[in-house]
Amino acid sequence: MFRPMIEFCISNLASGSQKAREILEKDSNLDIIEYGCLNYCGKCAAFHYALVEGTVVTGETPEQLVENIYQYLEEQMLI
Repeated sequence: MFRPMIEFCISNLASGSQKAREILEKDSNLDIIEYGCLNYCGKCAAFHYALVEGTVVTGETPEQLVENIYQYLEEQMLI
């Protein structure tokens, strides 16, 4: 079974996205990966963000990030 990959930057996790990661990790249909840096420093400084199958998805809050990730996955028919 295909599981969408969600990638987080450790710096963004430290800035508050950790809460989004914790929520997403409860979903066994997702692969969650953490990297030291994803090279999206401008996005990292301004938003909570994650790479979803290689596409940047952002949110003003960790909860909004989770919502936007699921919305993206539904739009792309990945879940």
